[in-house]
Amino acid sequence: MAGFAFKQFKVQQNNAAMKVSTDGILLGAWANIHDASSLLDIGTGTGLLALMCKQRNQNLEIDAVEIDAQAVGDARANILNSPWSDITVHQSAIQDFSSETKFDVVISNPPYFNHSLQSPDSARTKARHTEGLSFSELLSAYIRVSHSHSKLMVILPCVEADMFTEHANMMGLHLHRVCNVQMTPTKPASRRLMEFSLISTETRCVSSLCVRNSDNTYTTEYIALCRGFYLKM
Repeated sequence: MAGFAFKQFKVQQNNAAMKVSTDGILLGAWANIHDASSLLDIGTGTGLLALMCKQRNQNLEIDAVEIDAQAVGDARANILNSPWSDITVHQSAIQDFSSETKFDVVISNPPYFNHSLQSPDSARTKARHTEGLSFSELLSAYIRVSHSHSKLMVILPCVEADMFTEHANMMGLHLHRVCNVQMTPTKPASRRLMEFSLISTETRCVSSLCVRNSDNTYTTEYIALCRGFYLKM
């Protein structure tokens, strides 16, 4: 499959099970990373999120974890060919990953299919289904590698986002920011961007975003969010 060219880097995705998607681009552009100095990308796939975050904050020290060897190959090649070859990719399940660093930000575009029919492609199945990484395991990993002021940022379909938030609340996390994403004006929100922290809050920043206009062009708000990445924005 052909690569995906962004303004400052290119993503080759010949081997990774999960390709570049609007979900990943949304999360990489929306994540609050301006004051962070360290970031962990869980399930990096092609390395997209790590590269987007490094472009936005070049002072970040970034570690990226990926269980699939084929995806690790793509991610390492993409990083080596980018302006930011200091991003470190670890081939590991996050359940087995250990680090002395307590990360300021943990970011993930996690698997979310729980009981749906599974793809015959085992790598794609593992990338999309929670059998390889449950919500509780992802949250436990965040708690293990975080400090008291760390942030966790994810994107999920709205139904799964409700489930994830319930798990997070049970494990002592608090939802600080949320953005409900519609793909078009006539469709309900289908994705939710979320930022969690171990710090409790009485106020929550809630916003919404529509990706495309009725004529299928990108909306002004989506362009404002992502213009630093798309070649033709």
